[in-house]
Amino acid sequence: MVERSPGRHSDALDQVYAAKSPDQLNAAYAAWAAGYDRDTLASGYCLPFQVLCWVARYVKPDAGPVLDAGCGTGLSGPYLKALGYGPVEGLDFSQDMLDLAAARGTYTVLKRATLGETLPWADHHFAAFLSTGVFTEGHAPASSLGELCRITRPGGHAVFTVRDSIFDSGGFAGVIADLTDRGVWRLIEQSPPFRAFALDEPDVLVTAHVFEVLG
Repeated sequence: MVERSPGRHSDALDQVYAAKSPDQLNAAYAAWAAGYDRDTLASGYCLPFQVLCWVARYVKPDAGPVLDAGCGTGLSGPYLKALGYGPVEGLDFSQDMLDLAAARGTYTVLKRATLGETLPWADHHFAAFLSTGVFTEGHAPASSLGELCRITRPGGHAVFTVRDSIFDSGGFAGVIADLTDRGVWRLIEQSPPFRAFALDEPDVLVTAHVFEVLG
């Protein structure tokens, strides 16, 4: 998934952010799927690649299965594989996006699922999860983080970005503090705000968060 600011016009992106329900959002991404990579990369969208810096810093390639949560078209998948990670699994709510991710040939499992709902994996299945561009306006709720921790094993890692404009208003500050207070995870690293796009939309800032999941 991708961030957005009013600074760059895209009819497809406008439809995504005009969606008022999960069905409308799914339809918007289905209509955009074929042009998604071209449009976002032309704007210098770099989160699917930047996040791998934190994954490589904290997660050993042989640690076990890794989840790309909100994988979209699977831009991160080939680079995770190139770094030696595997198996790599993915989830997204858009089947059209998942079909494109499958064509990359790097995901061992892809499941259609919605962040914010119960996910179709057993407790403690993953060594780590990563999620970029997903925790943004009108997309996955902060409550998704608890469920992602459930399916991550103790000692595993959570690596994700949050759009700065919704960190407080979207409830992320509260959910992160609650999970910390309950001993679900502990903070390892928090980046300063940085640009989600290398070329366009300089006002779109995100922060990367890395936690160790405790159980």
